[in-house]
Amino acid sequence: MNYDETIDYLFTFLPMFQRIGAAAYKSDLGNTIALMEALDNPQHKFKAIHVAGTNGKGSTSHLLASLLREKGLKVGLHTSPHLKDFRERIRVNGIMVEKEWVVDFVEKNKALIEKIQPSFFETAVAMAFKYFEEQEVDIAIIEVGMGGRLDSTNVLSPLLSVITNIGIDHTMFLGNTLSEIGGEKAGIIKKNTPIIIGQTQEETANVFISKAREMNSPIYFADQIYSVRNTRHLDSKLILDIYRNDDLIYKDLVSVLSGDYQTNNILTVISAINVLGELGYKFSEQEIRQGFLNLQQNAPLMGRWQTLSENPLTICDTGHNEDGLNYIIKQISQTPHNNLHFVLGMVNDKEIDKVLQLLPKKADYYLCKADIPRGLEVEILAEKAKEAGLNYTVYPSVKDALKAAQKNAKEGDLVFVGGSTFTVAEVV
Repeated sequence: MNYDETIDYLFTFLPMFQRIGAAAYKSDLGNTIALMEALDNPQHKFKAIHVAGTNGKGSTSHLLASLLREKGLKVGLHTSPHLKDFRERIRVNGIMVEKEWVVDFVEKNKALIEKIQPSFFETAVAMAFKYFEEQEVDIAIIEVGMGGRLDSTNVLSPLLSVITNIGIDHTMFLGNTLSEIGGEKAGIIKKNTPIIIGQTQEETANVFISKAREMNSPIYFADQIYSVRNTRHLDSKLILDIYRNDDLIYKDLVSVLSGDYQTNNILTVISAINVLGELGYKFSEQEIRQGFLNLQQNAPLMGRWQTLSENPLTICDTGHNEDGLNYIIKQISQTPHNNLHFVLGMVNDKEIDKVLQLLPKKADYYLCKADIPRGLEVEILAEKAKEAGLNYTVYPSVKDALKAAQKNAKEGDLVFVGGSTFTVAEVV
């Protein structure tokens, strides 16, 4: 098989949650453990940082990878889902795994895969861990796929665990309340392993404290130690001052991730690198500043408040659940514009009514369906949009919707693309 045939095989033979939803979900670690044992347990052969959370875990993972690269380390990065190319999930020093390696891995392990019948995600995790072992990375940043306790990545014994925040998402698997979901995410807390919590939330703080105590693990709430002040934007960058308690520690820190919601992730990363310093990974101020500034060279990241064009101003963001969209809507309101043209496509297992009620009424909506089986049929989205009182037009594809939005946008207008990672994936 060549690379395209190999990826087609993985997509068609293995159930993939991002494409088909619940049918792909595996509710235990049995398949992952079997894969790891057959591959000689690569997860135990490199150092790792494990990152979970409802929102922000992708940005946090990329930022950590970038900062560690500035130290001159060989850094693995596993994230999901991918936007354009499967290989985005597996990178070393910002470079995607080679196509030939993916083909070779699948050919070598095809019989094993067909015997165990893992999900697409389980296979991708096994592939990433084996690649990081073979590449002899100094450290790998491993982003959780969903939840934590039963996530395929949770066979790691990391140096450090991170939970960014907890929001309502994937309720059919993780629970209906923040404390239930927090309990699933807390499953990544390991014995005697420091845990960073990005945001203190009343419903989940005691869940994490209790689990950390049970595991004898030091716990740090980033937002109780660090704060951001004096944020401003310049040349599509976010500039901010970071305080530890009331002491200014980084003045005019520049982040190329310019969404205001990134302040939470930045504090989480600052807290994480402070703990890493105690574990032998000391960062100079220059390494920290360069890590935030050189993200796109060190660990390229797409789809986070990303400007697609200046005329008309067109921005996309992958935020898709209630918490994520709340941040995005606030950012839209703070972005100068006359009229808003919102290209919207969603997936069929989200709380659609709740999300649509959040969206601004004063906007023109261009409804579409991302080209995946899990995409919400545009006719259903239109019915829901009508109930929510939104002004909309229906389009046959994401690209058609974007083309129409940009054509209709006048000088000073804003075009925004979002609602789903997969909607954004078709335009970046």
